[in-house]
Amino acid sequence: MNKKLLSLLVLVLPFVTFAQEAVEKGLDERIDQAFGNATGWFVDLIFYQIPFSENIKIYWVLFPLILGATYFTFYFNFINFRGFFTSIKIVSGKYDDLEGRKDHNVEVAGAVFTDDGDNPDTIRVEGHTGEVSHFQALTAALSATVGLGNIAGVAIAVSIGGAGATFWMIIAGFLGMASKFVECTLGVKYRDIESDGTVFGGPMYYLTKGLKSKGLGKLGKVLAGVFAVFVIGGSFGGGNMFQVNQAFQLVEHITGGETSFLYGKGWLFGVIMSVLVGIVIIGGIKKIAKVTDKIVPFMVVIYVAASLFVLISKYDMIGDAISQIFYGAFSPEGVIGGAVGVLVQGFRRAAFSNEAGVGSASIAHSAVKTKYPASEGMVALLEPFIDTVVVCTMTALVLVITGNVAAENASLNDAQAILLTSGAFASVISWFPYVLTIAVVLFAFSTMISWSYYGFQGWAYLFGRTKKMEYAYKILFLIFVIIGSAASLGSVIGFSDAMIFAMMVPNMIGLVLLAPKVKEELNKYMTAIKSKKA
Repeated sequence: MNKKLLSLLVLVLPFVTFAQEAVEKGLDERIDQAFGNATGWFVDLIFYQIPFSENIKIYWVLFPLILGATYFTFYFNFINFRGFFTSIKIVSGKYDDLEGRKDHNVEVAGAVFTDDGDNPDTIRVEGHTGEVSHFQALTAALSATVGLGNIAGVAIAVSIGGAGATFWMIIAGFLGMASKFVECTLGVKYRDIESDGTVFGGPMYYLTKGLKSKGLGKLGKVLAGVFAVFVIGGSFGGGNMFQVNQAFQLVEHITGGETSFLYGKGWLFGVIMSVLVGIVIIGGIKKIAKVTDKIVPFMVVIYVAASLFVLISKYDMIGDAISQIFYGAFSPEGVIGGAVGVLVQGFRRAAFSNEAGVGSASIAHSAVKTKYPASEGMVALLEPFIDTVVVCTMTALVLVITGNVAAENASLNDAQAILLTSGAFASVISWFPYVLTIAVVLFAFSTMISWSYYGFQGWAYLFGRTKKMEYAYKILFLIFVIIGSAASLGSVIGFSDAMIFAMMVPNMIGLVLLAPKVKEELNKYMTAIKSKKA
């Protein structure tokens, strides 16, 4: 046999064998298995469960999130409650005239930017050239949080913890409002603005600038770099592949399952979604905000309206449901069930929806038009309230009232849990699963466009703010939309999920150390409001 031919066979044979195995097992499954073997240690570390008894294990990541939120609640004198109505007034535009300044005519290009925190020129320019309004910043951040976790995660939480889990979900939501306030105030205070007015903000910047101002510059740079890596990973998985994958599964199910015209064509769904996402994200945060400020209110209103319809239809059962929630929360079994159901399952998926303390929302809020950082922190504290206290609680009440709370549902995956919630609504509104499918697709779409912005900010921090780097990230993001829709990548998504929660570690360190700076900003803004009233 010809030596060249023999050499060619030797080179080709391994690829032929690999192709055969890929056909038999599925290429995506092989990749997923290899990836899982390589990254399993990281996932196990982030989601390590501390054993408290034979039957109770709690993820360690919940402790810094809950303890941090509790600390901020007390440190800021219950800002999550006493600042609630002020926040609504800010969003409605009541205090917009506080932004009026004589020096707003300063040229952007004439500003001097340094790494030394808030120099006067940066403050002056930021007051004029933020990219979005308070309402748009709120909806952009909400679009990343209100989503599949509110539907699937809640169903799993109440299945494990029973009706009492709802109570602990609400408590977690109220506490999370304080964490959101702190991180989003810092996001605005330490943001960067390019000469063309483009805003760059988030934990990367308040960790570097803020900690440098406290003599901890080296620590700040390390924490910021670690956060940037985690936010990029989270954007590709939990903020992208997981979203489109779950949306496709529901669309496939509602259109006939195995008889659906989309059956086995996840790639086609992915291509359509990537085109739609691409049209939006190419335009940056302004384009994203213009889309989210229409989609998010529509989604929330439709979902809450349907939930209220179910509750009104079953009004005679509301009293019993509330009794179940309180009894389940405070009975010996309920406390264990509720804590595990919400603070364990809920913070991994449903309050993964909340993201308070993770730092991601501060990236969107940093683009707001304001000269008072605390004003946007006040706006941000509304997010956990809308996301968890309102939307998640509505889902839980529908599940409890329609009798869809059962221990055997605890083992459901996210796609199955969505169908459980869909079935609960369908028991009262027969056609609602079709509306829910549209809502889920919109939830997934809005989450992806917001997380693309989060990931890009981390990418720009690490690799530079050039157009070449921007388009490299966005093209890569759109490729992952198609991969996520077509492939079964459980380990990849699990790894990304872990990266999102890992973001909490550097972020929480920064939030605690910089809390006094936030208090200064809060006092400054509240003084401005009082002077306006006077």
